[in-house]
Amino acid sequence: MFVDLSPVSLAAFQSPGPEIFRVGPLVIRWYGVLIAAAIVLGLQLSQRLAKHRRIKPELISDLAIWLVVGAIPCARIYYVLFQWDYYSQHLDQVATIWRGGIAIHGAILGGMLAAVIFSRLNKVSFWQLADLVAPSLVLGQAIGRWGNFFNSEAFGDPTDLPWKLFIPSERRPLGYKSSAYFHPTFLYESLWNLMVLGLLLALFFRFPRAKKGTLFLAYALTYSLGRLWIEGLRTDSLMLGPLRIAQVVSLIGIGVGLLGLSWLYLLKRSLPDTKQAS
Repeated sequence: MFVDLSPVSLAAFQSPGPEIFRVGPLVIRWYGVLIAAAIVLGLQLSQRLAKHRRIKPELISDLAIWLVVGAIPCARIYYVLFQWDYYSQHLDQVATIWRGGIAIHGAILGGMLAAVIFSRLNKVSFWQLADLVAPSLVLGQAIGRWGNFFNSEAFGDPTDLPWKLFIPSERRPLGYKSSAYFHPTFLYESLWNLMVLGLLLALFFRFPRAKKGTLFLAYALTYSLGRLWIEGLRTDSLMLGPLRIAQVVSLIGIGVGLLGLSWLYLLKRSLPDTKQAS
């Protein structure tokens, strides 16, 4: 057993380790379990929302397979590309996704591409499906961020705040070896995502006749707002020269959300779709 749940460990707010248990060559890791949980719970949520819109839950089940196939590989590819200096020297680690190292923006891009193809093949509205998936997506992000906790990654600058996170010396970045406690940015984002989930569900049930695309655009706007400031605290951001990639993409997400919602409600026009309303 590799899980340290001692009072000292819990009081110090530190990861008990990335592994749940190991039996011979079989290793069960928190990261993989949390991703699986996010997929299962997200599927159940989207199916329930689909019933409220009188859409067959089976359609969401079929879509989920496409989303997983599109999202997870793209999330890893995105991460590896922006860490190519390292992975070019460690090609044997490119596929070791269970150790962490996936990027949500890559997952979103891969999932959107898969959803567009699925929508065209099934002659359904992409934006209608996107609205049903958006709450599940942000729920999955809230759950998945805890994988970063168990892997002792995705933390921020050093801090002495009461909720500071202890990071083992071998996991600290260069230049921070003398610091032991850091901002738990994974926790900040998880809590922010739960607030976004609450907002999306409120919009879903309060405005059942909202225009197609409203929920997804609201997700893009609100999630990106949170990620923009949280990313600024992190010590391990994916970089493109001097720019933090996640902040650049977040600014794009904010712009897309604002422009899209303005298109829908100020200009009172529909978004281009794979299937227009009849």
